[in-house]
Parts: sequence; C-alpha cells; structure tokens
Amino acid sequence: MRSTPEITLPLQLDRGAAGPLSAQLADHLRALIADGVVAPGEAVPASRALAAHLGISRGSVVVAYDQLLAEGYLSAVAGRSTVVNPQLRRVHPRQRPPSAPQPAAAGPGLDLRPGRPWVSEVAGSAWRSAWRRASAEPVDVAVPALGLDALRTAWADHLRRMRAVVRDPGQLAVTAGGREGLATLLLTLGGRRPLRVGVEEPGYPSLRRVPARFGAQVVPLPVDRHGLRVADLPVGAEAPDLLVITPSHQYPLGGSLPVDRRQALLEWARRHRVVVVEDDYDSELRYTSQPLPALAALDDPADGRVVMLGTLSKTLAPALAIGYLALPQWLVAGIAETRRDLGQPVGLVPQRAVAHYLESGALRLHTQRMRNRYRRRRAQVLSALSGVDGLRVYPMDGGLHAVVETARPEAAVVATLRAAGVEVSPLSQYWTGTGTRPGIVFGFGAVDDEELARGLAAIAAAAR
Repeated sequence: MRSTPEITLPLQLDRGAAGPLSAQLADHLRALIADGVVAPGEAVPASRALAAHLGISRGSVVVAYDQLLAEGYLSAVAGRSTVVNPQLRRVHPRQRPPSAPQPAAAGPGLDLRPGRPWVSEVAGSAWRSAWRRASAEPVDVAVPALGLDALRTAWADHLRRMRAVVRDPGQLAVTAGGREGLATLLLTLGGRRPLRVGVEEPGYPSLRRVPARFGAQVVPLPVDRHGLRVADLPVGAEAPDLLVITPSHQYPLGGSLPVDRRQALLEWARRHRVVVVEDDYDSELRYTSQPLPALAALDDPADGRVVMLGTLSKTLAPALAIGYLALPQWLVAGIAETRRDLGQPVGLVPQRAVAHYLESGALRLHTQRMRNRYRRRRAQVLSALSGVDGLRVYPMDGGLHAVVETARPEAAVVATLRAAGVEVSPLSQYWTGTGTRPGIVFGFGAVDDEELARGLAAIAAAAR
C-alpha cells in the first residue's frame, strides 16, 4: 500500500471568495511551487488526503491537480505519487525581477588568496579505509575530555617521527583546529585580569583576532628576516602572559628562527613565566632542506613553557577542522578541566578516522607527495616572477604561499588583479599597526599549473 505524505503545506482556502475552490487551490499550489516551498521531484499530497485536510470535495482537488498537470507544474505516472515536475525549471524558468541589475560578464575568477592546500588527492584508498573502519565501530563510547587515546597515541608517534618532539600521549589534547586550540588555552590561562598576548608583527591575522575575543590585550612584537626579534622582547612587568609565534616558517614573511634565538627565547620565557604557543602550521612542507626541529623539541616536557599547536589544515584540508595541543605536563590538568566544562569539540568518528589514517602511515606518504608537488609550484613562481621590474619575491623555503613586495602602491596592484579576475591578499593586512610594506601575499597550493601560470602572468603585469 502506498504511503501518503503528511499534510504540511501552508494551504488555506477562502470559502467566501468568488470563483471555484479548485481555482484557489491551483493558485496557492502554483505559488508554493514557484517560491520553492515544494521542490522539483517532491510528492504532493494524495487528492483524497488533501481534500479531507482542507474539508473540500476530492473533485475540487482533482480539478486543481489536473490544471497544474496541464500547465507543467506537476507530473504524474500511473501507480506513483503525483510530484512536482522534475523538469520544472526547464518548463517554467525563474524570471529575474525586472528591476534587478544583471551581473556583468566576466572571465573565470582565480582565487590565489593564501591558506588553501591541494585537496584533490586527500581522499585516496587509505583515507576511505580509515573512515570506513571508524564508522563501522561501536558508537556507544564516551570520548575522553582530551580526546581519544588512540588518536593521541598516533599523534604522539607522528610528532616523534616528523618533528622530533617526544611527548607522552597523555600530554596531547585534541582540538577542533588552530583557533579553537588557542581559545581553549586562553580560557585555561585566563584569571582575574585580562591576559597580555604577544603576537608577531606582521603575523597571522585570524590567530591574532582570537585573543581579542577573550578580552586579551594584543601586543605586536617585531620580526626581521630571521623571524621574531628575541633580543627586543619586553621584560619584567611588560612581558606578555602568552606569546604566539611561528618559529619554523614565520607567517607571512617566511623567516626561520635560528637556534641561538630559539635558546634565548626559551630562557626569556622561563625567566618571565611566559607561555609560548608554537604555531607549527606548515613546518613539514619545506623545500630547501629537511623540516626544522620544532621549538618544543628543545623544551622540557614536564615544566617547560612551549605549547605546540598543530592542525591538518595545510597537509590535508582546512575543512577537516581537527588539530592538537602538545602540552608541558604542568598544563595538562588545567586544559582537561576546561575541556570537561566545555566538552570535546571533535566527534567520535572523525577522531577514530584520523587515528586510523595516522596509524597506517598514510599521512607521511601524503605529505611527501604534496611536498614534491608544492616544490614544483614554488619553482614555477620563482621562474615567473624573479627579475620582474617592480617586484621583489621574499625567500620561499617552505609553505604554500609567496610574499611579493611591489614598487607600485599596494592598493593599485590588488585592484588591477581583481579587475583581471585574480584575488590575492594585501600584505598590509598582516600588520596590526604602522610599518607596513607595499605588497601582496598569494597562495600556490590549490591551483594547477595552468591556473598558476595565468595568475603569475597577471601579477607580473599588475606590478609593472
């Protein structure tokens, strides 16, 4: 027996109005279909059920349906429900309101804004297998506050192999990405007074915005071509409570913090009791040498000052929204208490899937493949832009983006590129205050050879 859809359509008939009820019903249904309340292919109520719901004769409903069938709004096949015509948009295309401006014709846009990796090769056999296994396992399992033991164990092993960071799995906390991890740390460290948070100047805009959301005072700290200027860090009462730093690949200028500065930074943090957040956002994507040792690898695992913040955004995909905090032992209890109060933000199945993926060794293989791809993209950028008048390309030892300083005003270059259908980021947006340099930042990870060549040609032309 065919089931009848429940009557949920907003239909009301005026029995005092002139004209037959069937015409009113047809008008109402036509309007609902045209407005998208009932979509193409969806069933309409059976005539008998709709008649009983509205308190009218079945004959009136049949007449209304027949009218809409004749007009092409409905479709009926013997033995099946009457449905809104699946080809409705071909029979009755939506008309743009006469007063609405028509969009101007433009060529295909090219988004070269930084931060996006090449994701087309993520969902391979190892990835699909990891998710199949994760979804087939029982779901009546409580997720611990700091994350699944299996995932934290797999991540601890990955950090040991790839970043020379040795941490007990119990010192890792699963996060829903970099900003969520930083937010959890700020909530844990926050006390009766607002925190003072030091950030690199220039630096990563989205991570800089997180402390301000929690009422923290953001303190810009200068960098040079080697990264953070450690000798110029504030001391005593002026020292921040927390410092966010990208030591392996300064964002966006690309410097790498030398070992002597790293040692001096750790000594400064210990002396002034500053928590140093090492944003390890793309350190495994290095082209001129092997990935550099992490700052956390130089710190004491028990009472050290470095919290390593990592995600899979650059090696896999930003939309995965999963990461970790690698903590010194003294911070574990505080982070766990915050997590118990707020809950674990990453679901059971995604944590299991990522654990299986890491355990299989597939992430290391994928990272190597992507490093080779991005190395070719880097070479393509350097070949196209090196020596172009009006441009200076910053060193590109790693990562998925390039920084180009321009002789022309930054706004003019960005506007010229936008008119050509190419989107980039202005270099000035990475500063919190003054001292900016004219230029652009663009990504080369998420485009193919042809798209990148078109974008690079536009950049060279805009710079002249």
